[in-house]
Amino acid sequence: MAEQTTATEQAENTDSQVAEQMFSDIKSWLPDFILNYWEQLQTHPWILMLVVLATGYIIAKVSQWLFKTVWGSLTAKTENDFDDRIIAVLSKPVFSVIFYGAMALAVEALQLSSSTDTTLKRVIFSLLIIALIVTAWKGSKVILEALSHNRKYFKFVEERTIPVLNIMTQILVIGLGSYFLILLWGKDPTAWLASAGVIGIAIGFAAKDTLANLFAGFFIVADAPYKLGDYIVLDTGERGMVTHVGIRSTRLLTRDDVEVTIPNSVMGNAKIVNESGGPWVKTRIRVAVGVSYDSDLDKVCAVLEDIANQSEHVCKDPVPRVRAKLFNGSSIDFQIQAWIDRPELRGRVIHNLILTIHQRFKDEGIEIPYSKQDLYIKELPKNDD
Repeated sequence: MAEQTTATEQAENTDSQVAEQMFSDIKSWLPDFILNYWEQLQTHPWILMLVVLATGYIIAKVSQWLFKTVWGSLTAKTENDFDDRIIAVLSKPVFSVIFYGAMALAVEALQLSSSTDTTLKRVIFSLLIIALIVTAWKGSKVILEALSHNRKYFKFVEERTIPVLNIMTQILVIGLGSYFLILLWGKDPTAWLASAGVIGIAIGFAAKDTLANLFAGFFIVADAPYKLGDYIVLDTGERGMVTHVGIRSTRLLTRDDVEVTIPNSVMGNAKIVNESGGPWVKTRIRVAVGVSYDSDLDKVCAVLEDIANQSEHVCKDPVPRVRAKLFNGSSIDFQIQAWIDRPELRGRVIHNLILTIHQRFKDEGIEIPYSKQDLYIKELPKNDD
């Protein structure tokens, strides 16, 4: 155990020495004609620092503008806007790489002690790596979205697989970024990974609910009981449109514009009614209405069919149907069976159909009965007087 510890310390010391050598003389990367100006201003460290920062900022801004202009002129010829969004994301690291490099040069201009100089440069390059991680995070989302619209060549990237691919990409980006951060600070990644294995077991027991949600999220996307944009109803009564399938939870937007967040482990074990599932996205609605026993039933059917066919949001294919359903206590019950394009239209369409049925029945003289009882008196009591 002591030998392993010594080997680890030796490896970390070697990595630390390599990092210090790499940061010790960044100005040596500069061209010779710039080094001449550097030496002239080196007697005034603070002035040199300000000149380096100002020059670096200007060069970074100009480079970012050139990048946007050149590539923007090429992407302007395309029909979609995905390439424009990718260029906008990539232009930020162009600025960051140049400006953070200028900040490292500015630190070197101050001629600080070796340890302070190396520490400040590590902080600067750590911020650069974090900025690149954020850029890669955002860029991966745009790239996956662009690939999902090119189903001819990228069939595996589709709406239901984007959340899983996005999660995997994010884990990969964070992992690579963390690896380079560890290297930057002169540590041995192998030793850290070994320690992470032991820590991971402890975290697994402590965060078992979070891990359950994570794996349930993968299974939900793989099994695809629902996808983004579907209207689902849970066995607990929540109904809404799926707006997000994340690492930990699924989000539903209800018809009240209230967002409900449900853990994936719950979603994985719940009974789900997918109103957008089946052979098409269309949803069938039913509107019941009762008419008097004295009504002309053929006329009732014709009026109801006309109402359904004239409704703006009722689909013409399949054709709306009218069915007599029940001999009720005071009415004969009919039902309009029609299809609508999207589940979220259900409430509005039923509302309009009920108002139209009420008005047309009044105009056509068709009675909508209410519950009533008739009292028949067989014989009045005789008056002895």
